[in-house]
Amino acid sequence: MILSAIAAKLKQRARADFKGRHYEAALIVQAVSWYLRYPLSYRDIEELFTERGVEVDHSTLNRWVLAYSPLIEKRLRQFRKPHCGSVRIDETYIKVRGEWRYLYRAVDKHGNPVDFLLTANRDLDAAKRFFRKMLADQPLLAPDRIGTDGASTYPPAIAAVKTDGLLACTPTHYITKHLQQGIESDHFRVKKNMPRIGGFRSFHTARRTIQGFEAMLWLRKGFGFAGAWSVRERNWLLGLQLKVGIDVLHGVDAVRGG
Repeated sequence: MILSAIAAKLKQRARADFKGRHYEAALIVQAVSWYLRYPLSYRDIEELFTERGVEVDHSTLNRWVLAYSPLIEKRLRQFRKPHCGSVRIDETYIKVRGEWRYLYRAVDKHGNPVDFLLTANRDLDAAKRFFRKMLADQPLLAPDRIGTDGASTYPPAIAAVKTDGLLACTPTHYITKHLQQGIESDHFRVKKNMPRIGGFRSFHTARRTIQGFEAMLWLRKGFGFAGAWSVRERNWLLGLQLKVGIDVLHGVDAVRGG
């Protein structure tokens, strides 16, 4: 089964992820998944653990999230469903050290994730970087239709990546407010868990944490596989990415039934 195959592959790569950690892998996985999945602060999670008799400082929780969010994103990225060819691109605002930064994001018309990039500026260079990242990651899946808002940077950015050889042919570029509503609502699913007051403290922190938010959204969407995964299945798969020596005793049917 698909989930069992993913689990086996992730298990092979998880041997050294927790070397030198003072706490159990299961506790770290739980803390990181709570922060990336729900609108909780580090102090909220610290209190939840305290109620269960486990003392974990909020600064330690922060280090865990920064350490393991990129790892989660890297490992889940390969399991995304290929986009359908019609891609919607938009950017949203992220506050970092009191200043607005820009998160470029792309989904296909079915809402499947394509890629994302956090940038300091919203200009032509940033748009080019995003297109290059998106197309270099999936070179055989260049979109044939690209929807954007009316920003003037997108047409020259598309032309630039075409010149670079990242697009086999020039895609149809359309500008429509109606069709962009899907990705605009998708922004909220990523931003709802971000710090409410003051935003992120550094660009480095924002970039690594957003990798985790995006990866968790991929996991919640189920990567386009048939049927939505339950919360228990998502937790199981997330644990397989990071836990050391986890013992998989059952397949998908056992997870769903037991």
